[in-house]
Order: sequence, then C-alpha cells, then structure tokens
Amino acid sequence: MSHSSRIFFSVLVVSIPLLSGCTKNNSDLTAYIESVKTKHQGAVKPIPQFKPYKNFVYSASELRDPFEQEVNLDIDDADAKNSLKPNKTRPKEQLESYPLDTLRMVGILEQNNIKWGLIKDPTNVVHRVLPGNYAGQNEGQIVLISENAIEFLEIVADGLGGYIERKASLALGKD
Repeated sequence: MSHSSRIFFSVLVVSIPLLSGCTKNNSDLTAYIESVKTKHQGAVKPIPQFKPYKNFVYSASELRDPFEQEVNLDIDDADAKNSLKPNKTRPKEQLESYPLDTLRMVGILEQNNIKWGLIKDPTNVVHRVLPGNYAGQNEGQIVLISENAIEFLEIVADGLGGYIERKASLALGKD
C-alpha cells in the first residue's frame, strides 16, 4: 500500500463515524424548534386614533394689538406729559446720592411748630429734612412728614421717552 492510499484509508475510517452521527435521530431538536414557534410572541398596541384637526378662527383681529404702543392723540395729555421733567439745573441735595430704599426714617423732631423728619443714610449719618427737600435718586421731593412715615413724590422715566410721577414713602423703622 502506498503512502497516499494509507492516508485515504485513514481519512475514510475517521470520517465514517462522523458521518453516521449526522443521521442520528433529531427529534429533540425538532421538538424545541416547534415549542419556540408556538410560544406567545407578545402583542403590538394598536395605533391611537387622533381627533381630526379643527381650524380655529381668530376673532380678535380687529382689536388693538397688545404688543403695539398705543398712540394717544389727546393733545392736552401730550402737553402735560412733556411738561413733566426732572429739573436738571437744581442743585442736588446730599440724600439724593443714595437710592431711596437704602434710606431709613428713624423719627421726627418738632421744633417751634416745625416738624422735621429724621432720615439715616447708609453711612449711619442722620439728616433732618422738611417738606420740599429731596432724597433718593429719582428726584424724590418730600411732600409730607407724619408720625410714622415720610412721603415722597418721585419723577421717573416711563420708558416711552417721557416722565411720570410716582408716590413713595419711608416708614418709621425699628432698629
């Protein structure tokens, strides 16, 4: 026997048992495949039903746009608005260098039937004030001094190029 014949014979002897294993009973494999196919696969939820879109009719289109500046053609009002301005030529008083919310009313003083207000600034200096004096950074003129408060009338920008008057006050504080 030649060398190549021996190799062929050896390969044939080894491969016959291997090939005979392929013809074995595969019933357990077939049963497993069938059981996997019959298992519950789960369900897909149905597509949700949407309500049909209804057009909306905007009925306020004839009204004034809330984002547009209202034009006021009243001439008397415009003149009054333009006449209200801070007095730039008036010398500033000492309490006008502080914002009004940093000042505190600490009491009143009455002398010769004149009622003075006492205001403490942020540096803890107490100032005597009378109606007509100014305090705060918005042209705040003192209009009334009472037992419990000092009332001001400020001139502030209205954001539209003009000025408006605004009331403010300092209440008697507790230390």
